[in-house]
Amino acid sequence: MADIMELKESPSSTQFCFRLSPIVAFATNMLDQANKLFYSPEESANINAVWASLIIEECSRLGLRYFCIAPGSRSSPLAVAASSHALITCISCFDERSLAFHAVGYGRGSHIPAVVITSSGTAVSNLLPAVVEASQDFVPLILLTADRPPELQECGANQAIYQVNHFGSFVRYFFNLPTPTDQIPAKMVLTTVDSAVHWATSTPRGPVHINCPFREPLENSPSEWKSSCLKGLDFWITNGEPYTKYIHMQQSCRFNNATGQLIDILNLIQRAKSGLLVIGAIHTEDEIWAALHLVKHLMWPVVTDILSGLRLRKHFTSFPDIEGNFIFVDHLDHALFSKSVREWLEIDMVIQIGSRITSKRICQMLDECVPFSYIMVDKNPNRQDPSHIVTHRVQSSIVGFVDFLLKARVPHSRSKLATSLQVLSKMVEWEIQFQICIECSLTEPHVAHVMSNALSSESALFLGNSMPIRDADMYGHSKLICSESVTSLMLNSDIPFSWIRVAGNRGASGIDGLLSTAIGFAVGCNKKVFCVIGDVSFLHDTNSLAILNQSKLREPMTILVLNNHGGGIFSFLPLANKTEPSILHQYFHTSHNISIGKLCLAHGIKHLHAQTKVELEDALFAAQNEDKDCLIEIESSIDGNANFHSILRKFALQTAENTIRLLSASLSQSSIKDEFLYFKVHKIECSQYRIALCAPPTSTSLGHDQKDFYRGGFILSLFLEDGSVGFGEIAPLEIHRENLEDAENQLRFLMHAMKGVKISCFLSLLKGSFSRWIWNELGILPSSIFPSVRCGLEMAILNAIANARGSSLLDILHSWTNEKDKYQSSTKVQVCALLDSNGSPAEVASVAAALVEEGYSAIKLKVARWGDPIHSALIIQEVRKKVGYHIDIRADANRRWNYEEAMEFSSFVKDCGLQYIEEPVQDEDDILKFCEESGLPVALDETVDNIHENHLEKLARFSHPRIVAIVIKPSIVGGFENAALIAQWARQLGKMAVISAAFESSLSLSAYVQFSYYIDMQNASRFTVSHNKVVPSVAHGLGTYRWLKEDITTNPVLIDRSPHSKFIEASVADARQLLKNFQVNQNVINNVITEDQVHTYQLTVELDNVSCLFRVQEIGQKNDDNVMVFLHGFLGTGDDWIAIMKAISGSARCISVDLPGHGKSIINTVKIPGQEPCLSLEIVAGLLHNLIDHITPAKVTLVGYSMGARIALYMALKFGFKAKGAVLISGSPGLNDKLARKIRAAKDVSRACSMVAHGLQLFLESCFRSHPHFNRIIASRLQQHDVQSLAKMLSGLSIGKQPSLWEDLKNCRMPLLLMYGEKDTKFKKTTEAMINTMCSGQEKCNNIHEVVEVPITGHAVHLENPLSIISALRHFMTRLSMLN
Repeated sequence: MADIMELKESPSSTQFCFRLSPIVAFATNMLDQANKLFYSPEESANINAVWASLIIEECSRLGLRYFCIAPGSRSSPLAVAASSHALITCISCFDERSLAFHAVGYGRGSHIPAVVITSSGTAVSNLLPAVVEASQDFVPLILLTADRPPELQECGANQAIYQVNHFGSFVRYFFNLPTPTDQIPAKMVLTTVDSAVHWATSTPRGPVHINCPFREPLENSPSEWKSSCLKGLDFWITNGEPYTKYIHMQQSCRFNNATGQLIDILNLIQRAKSGLLVIGAIHTEDEIWAALHLVKHLMWPVVTDILSGLRLRKHFTSFPDIEGNFIFVDHLDHALFSKSVREWLEIDMVIQIGSRITSKRICQMLDECVPFSYIMVDKNPNRQDPSHIVTHRVQSSIVGFVDFLLKARVPHSRSKLATSLQVLSKMVEWEIQFQICIECSLTEPHVAHVMSNALSSESALFLGNSMPIRDADMYGHSKLICSESVTSLMLNSDIPFSWIRVAGNRGASGIDGLLSTAIGFAVGCNKKVFCVIGDVSFLHDTNSLAILNQSKLREPMTILVLNNHGGGIFSFLPLANKTEPSILHQYFHTSHNISIGKLCLAHGIKHLHAQTKVELEDALFAAQNEDKDCLIEIESSIDGNANFHSILRKFALQTAENTIRLLSASLSQSSIKDEFLYFKVHKIECSQYRIALCAPPTSTSLGHDQKDFYRGGFILSLFLEDGSVGFGEIAPLEIHRENLEDAENQLRFLMHAMKGVKISCFLSLLKGSFSRWIWNELGILPSSIFPSVRCGLEMAILNAIANARGSSLLDILHSWTNEKDKYQSSTKVQVCALLDSNGSPAEVASVAAALVEEGYSAIKLKVARWGDPIHSALIIQEVRKKVGYHIDIRADANRRWNYEEAMEFSSFVKDCGLQYIEEPVQDEDDILKFCEESGLPVALDETVDNIHENHLEKLARFSHPRIVAIVIKPSIVGGFENAALIAQWARQLGKMAVISAAFESSLSLSAYVQFSYYIDMQNASRFTVSHNKVVPSVAHGLGTYRWLKEDITTNPVLIDRSPHSKFIEASVADARQLLKNFQVNQNVINNVITEDQVHTYQLTVELDNVSCLFRVQEIGQKNDDNVMVFLHGFLGTGDDWIAIMKAISGSARCISVDLPGHGKSIINTVKIPGQEPCLSLEIVAGLLHNLIDHITPAKVTLVGYSMGARIALYMALKFGFKAKGAVLISGSPGLNDKLARKIRAAKDVSRACSMVAHGLQLFLESCFRSHPHFNRIIASRLQQHDVQSLAKMLSGLSIGKQPSLWEDLKNCRMPLLLMYGEKDTKFKKTTEAMINTMCSGQEKCNNIHEVVEVPITGHAVHLENPLSIISALRHFMTRLSMLN
């Protein structure tokens, strides 16, 4: 509006513009209700321009500011008026169909109708597909179609068709305006627009059509018109309001007094015992919030459709209370492939909120489960019931209905159905993720799966029809997020989720206009939109690329086109198997070879091409960092896509079948009464053993002096409250990252942490169950537990569950189809002999021959023992000659050769028929090279042992076909869950999964025998699903039993020659019996580990005018040889350290102190005239020094966290005579900069005042959010009573007030261990600066000081990853003893 006078600036103004012609317009500015007409008409516009301007201005006043204009002569009055309006944004396109779908997308995104302006004739007809979509899916849309005047109708006039009621019943409202004339009051035009917009935006929303005939002149040529037609518009002209205001009553008032029918619904919900909540398409944030509140309130299992926005939700963490209150069943669709699941499901009520369910199987399941009460809640009156099973139809907004239920206080409880469906869904989800992960090629399910990673709460997703939306519904997944900015809001409102807005054209579900809709959606929702569509859909709408280039008012888009060169969905229909391929390709797939890249080039759109997973990841990363639109073409194939979908379905079905059998067995147990199906731990006992071996383990270096050989470890006894007990063995090998002392520390920690803990009976399903349980219940990172400890813990838990069920370890791992199969005599496991090649080739060959005589079908020879590869090769050659080719020979080099030596060995044994050579090279990077060059089959062992997390990701590089076997030691890889995962990866790729012992006792061997048989059965069942080449039966690496001279049980495991097969085998039945009747051989027990009790006392110490009554807690040794003093952080107490203290109490006297004002320590200050009593770092350190001096005369090791770390550092530097070392966790020496000190001191004083005024709750809200025991930790912090003293500590010990210790650090000779969390970037920088300061000018600094970064943790390292702290403390104590 450059030609209109600029409005005066004002603190408050409302303005509008009403144009009559290019030079005549009205504008208004309301300043304190003073209106002023800025322009008087100098020259009259024609009446067409008057009516057009009235229509456009009224649309603007009604909030319609987005206009989609198609070029045309007859519509020029409307187009000029809209494009000239200051408050309106216009977009144009030569294709009316694309333009209309674009308007539909805008309406979806903004919930405000866009206005479409077209010329007459077929231009109007081209709007029909979009009108149908908007009508079917309740999207508001305004259509202004120009038309010929009546005298040009039905007389052969050009571009004239009958446009009255052109869209029939697909529009909510139609009005045919008369041709503009000054004989009709202009008020009629305004009320027509007001009425149309009211129809479009009222329930049920949808498209409205105003047909606008115009006579010539169509341009703005002056033509007289009578201003009398504007009579009655004076007030309208001088304000910015619509002419007619439609008042909507709040719907929630309908529920204030519940009617009889609503009471009936409440009664139905209250009586429901197996209810299911189904959340269909949801379009607004308010509705999503309401849905989440309903999910939490009902505690029913929830099926969320992809269009609900909750299917791809982001959640802060999988806290146990969150999983208990929000029972999402995201993968029920694929579980329903199982007939057993469909027959098992018993639902007595369904509540569906939101419309339309994408999953056909879920709809079919609901249909099959009738009769039951089915409540459908939808604000639209239309019937959304294709199966005709809805029994109660509630016409209400989701918000209103949920508000009604919450106010009615419907009782809620978690059902066994909820628990069972949650477990079933998690198992199917795990299987789907596994299959997608290990598939090397880029698949369409992979695209759907990884989309969650690319999306954030600031982005939105638009899904094309056909396969994209179905794949997203089946394979999309929720995701963990760690962004405080997002999650703090969610957690504060008890809804710990954010969501992804998802849209799609599911009204008529066509493939036309999808990209146009997505672009409009991006404008409307004002988010960064990701659009996923198929290639045929894209080609159907390539004219939308012209709209894409008009990137007004929106964020850049990322468009993913799944190009399988045709319509892939037809491959999933029954006709695919009954139609000639040529017909299928030509008339259904509509196969093509069109270059999408060249289409993008023609339109100036950035194009990326992805053919692999890595290329897709790179392309998504590039697109996210672009400030312009980007199209990623993802290469696929119809046949490959159909095949992979088939694989996913089959494995999901198998997983669902296995899970449902185990669920049925668990639910039938009378001893399990809790609806969560838990057992409860009563106590844990731990004994240390030492047993004699016949020979040294082959993992040790060869020696000649030692004659006696022993194996040490621990027996873990886990007692459940029902009296059941399970035994596990922890036997670390010193060649790995743990030893007996490390294991003992962790066992002491577990003895404390596991008291009263609940154990789910579904842990035996594995597939991530143990990892989730360790994190949720114990509050520790699964990867922080030493492998042998985790293996022993899993063994004890599985055996305890088996004992409680009157079953065995194998039976709870494997779901038997037929109970008789359990007791077949053929349940045996073949055993591979282990032979140390210590001797000449002839001597070793003689021993091998003797083993074959005993009945071994496979022998593994340890090679590379003497370094000479030729000697090892000669041994292999001689053994092969001696035993023949019917015996499997394996070689194990234990990574002792370099590449050249390994190649030299291979050149001599090529004709020896090795089953495989295990770990032939030292360098892991040379393995694949060796596979290629040597031609020998290879097995992995140590390579797998060194993978401690993200197993599938790290194993992916070893899919080479010449890697034929994976040797899996459960005690080295971290238990049965990890072992099963690795074995499944191996099986899936056609490799042998060899379960191997690590010289453990009969307790572990009995468990491994059953586990090996379980792996073999899994292998057989996988073969029936995939029809791949079957892997032959495997001889497992359990031959270490021959090394046992003594055993920890009085009845050792029985491994002998089978009378049936004539081979050495282990009996599963005997292994079952041993574990069932397990008795400890007390002769080999040399120590019983007991949990040390906490000794609590109080001591008063004084310093100057301050005295403090300290609460002190002690655990561990009573001598003063090794004393550790633990200092907590602000708002903590000495209790924070108890678990860590108990872990190391076997080797130290551990003392924790409640700092002044914290916990039960009471501080007193003596008021001295003229002096303000205050606390400071110096005073608190002095008080603690006096306290420690009173407790022990010895030097101590100080351990401090945060505020406690600052105190510990000050004491170490100032009272060095009393400390021999210090461990500083997230600690700082203070601030050097004077201004920074002043600012921080002022900030802490302010925080202290706020704490006194408002309490601790607000202060604690941002703490410990990432910990699963968040509520428990915060509750303990809120137990602090002396807020005044806490405020004094916060202010007095502010880092801004404490003396800077940076200069003192330069001369520090006391050993310091500096620790920080991997995610704590602030203290990482501080720690690096500290170590640089201390080491400046010191040659042997690294021998004195040490830095440890604790993985996957933030600031509160000791609470987030206590096992890493325990390990670091033990090693620091060892180093201190060596330094001293």
